[in-house]
Amino acid sequence: MEEIVVLITSASMEEAELIASTLVEQGLAACANIVPKITSIFIWKGETCKEEEVLILLKSRKALFETLSETIQKMHSYSVPEIIALPIIAGSDDYLQWINNNTQST
Repeated sequence: MEEIVVLITSASMEEAELIASTLVEQGLAACANIVPKITSIFIWKGETCKEEEVLILLKSRKALFETLSETIQKMHSYSVPEIIALPIIAGSDDYLQWINNNTQST
C-alpha cells in the first residue's frame, strides 16, 4: 500500500485551512481533516513549551510526500513545522481507491 496519513500542526485555524485547501486543490492530498485547539507540549531551543495548535490530518500517497512537504514548508509560519507521514496499513478498498483517484498521478 502506498497511501499515507500526514500529520501537520499549525499555529492557527486560518493557516491550517489555507494549507489544507491548497494541498487538496493541487491534488497533493485527497482529503484534509482539521482538528481545532489541541494542546502541544514540546521542547524548543532547550525550553519546555506548551502551545495551543491546530492539527491537520491529510490522506495522500507516499509518492507525493516530498512535493507535499515542500509545499507545506513554503506556506507554514513555523521554521520547523511538524510534517509526519504514517503508512495506512489497512483500509476500505473503496476509500483507498478514492485517495488514489483524487491525488496527482506520478
